[in-house]
Amino acid sequence: MEKMTLFHGSAKVIEQPVFGAGNPKNDYGLGFYCTKDLELAKEWACAELRGGFANKYSLETQGLETLHLNEKPYHILNWLAILLENRTFFTSSGLPTEARNYLLDNFLPAYKDYDLIIGYRADDSYFSFASAFLNNTISLEQLRRAMHLGLLGEQVVLKSAKSFETLHFEGFIPADGNVYFLKRQARDRQAREDYKKEKSAEKAADAVYMIDILRQKWNNDDPRL
Repeated sequence: MEKMTLFHGSAKVIEQPVFGAGNPKNDYGLGFYCTKDLELAKEWACAELRGGFANKYSLETQGLETLHLNEKPYHILNWLAILLENRTFFTSSGLPTEARNYLLDNFLPAYKDYDLIIGYRADDSYFSFASAFLNNTISLEQLRRAMHLGLLGEQVVLKSAKSFETLHFEGFIPADGNVYFLKRQARDRQAREDYKKEKSAEKAADAVYMIDILRQKWNNDDPRL
């Protein structure tokens, strides 16, 4: 069987993740959120200075259906549509609401049918980038580039009971809050600073904004994506 090593950052040790538990308002809905990157897991574990743990697991992936949102045929608007369905966006009436509904109607993949989802992690800074796109203040290309700011990396989300059955606890690595809480803050701060530079950069004459996608009625197979 093919195995994947995963880490889950948490304030506590989690030997047996529970299917169906957790917050349904996370990026990809209810699931167990992990990363392949130990250092990122340590940062995610340290929401406070008191620190936490990077729980280590092995996952047997053979036979699991995986949706990899960062590989073709998927694109940034598929990621955003999933985010819109699960996270709480406070959209004003007019363009942002119309944009949200259009993306959900035209770009939402059948992500609930998969055992695993691999995709971007939308922390607070990334969430603000998505909101800016809905509000027509950044272009589609700026949104694409924003996803790499701060190097937050990918997250791997276990969605099905089948995936939980193949997950095995391998131990934990303590994460010092005095180190990793500060690293977490620095990564987010760098992403926001880079975003400000990106947002103030000169716009290309052919830049595409959310309003263009609406007016031109782009669909999921549009070659411009």
